[in-house]
Amino acid sequence: MALDIEQFICRSDNFGILARDSATGETALIDAPEERAILEAVERTGWTPTIILTTHHHMDHVEANLALKKKFGLKIVGPEKEAAKIPGIDETVKEGDTVRIGNQQMRVIETPGHTAGHVSYYFDHAGVAFTADTLFALGCGRLFECKPAVMLNSLKKLTALPLETIIYCGHEYTQSNARFALTVDPTNSALKERAAKIDGLREEGKPTLPTTIAEEMATNPFLRWHDPIIRRNLGMENASDEEVFAEIRKRKDLF
Repeated sequence: MALDIEQFICRSDNFGILARDSATGETALIDAPEERAILEAVERTGWTPTIILTTHHHMDHVEANLALKKKFGLKIVGPEKEAAKIPGIDETVKEGDTVRIGNQQMRVIETPGHTAGHVSYYFDHAGVAFTADTLFALGCGRLFECKPAVMLNSLKKLTALPLETIIYCGHEYTQSNARFALTVDPTNSALKERAAKIDGLREEGKPTLPTTIAEEMATNPFLRWHDPIIRRNLGMENASDEEVFAEIRKRKDLF
């Protein structure tokens, strides 16, 4: 069962996503960062969304909720733990809940860390996950509302998905993430090759997403807390996973 995806830039660096079940034409919008860019994407594709799958409450992900609800009469779904902060929400979801988009079944994965109620959406048959501001290409979200251990647990959940899972994230941060990653994992040949490829894509004005769980496991330092070389580079050979992850996140915050 195919899931058609239209990815486009909103605001300055947010990604907007339209996800369409090819069999039925039913379409979901993953977050609603900017009305104008979303309407342009709807006109360009001819895909009219019937639902918004909200990942978290930050304004750059919900700004267009009410305008789009008024225009399309769509349903807004979002995390139960952030319901009071999500404009126009109609239905709440939590860990393990499922939502159908046409013939596609989507599973909710609670991935707090960036915010306390953040969720990711996983379309198991299509093998696609939308991780918004939890997992980025070569990065992870800033810890605004949670301790490092909470985000670490969320990332472990995502890395338990099949390695071939296709990942779409909330922002085009990959180039700066790559520059940071090389400071903690400078001898990683896969990372160096990927960083060069990313520079080329950005020079051509092309997006760096999607990515995959396998690619992130090989190159994303926020998923490589166990790696002995990274631990040695940090001087943390005998530290816990949480301590290593927290140090990498702290360094990124200051980068």
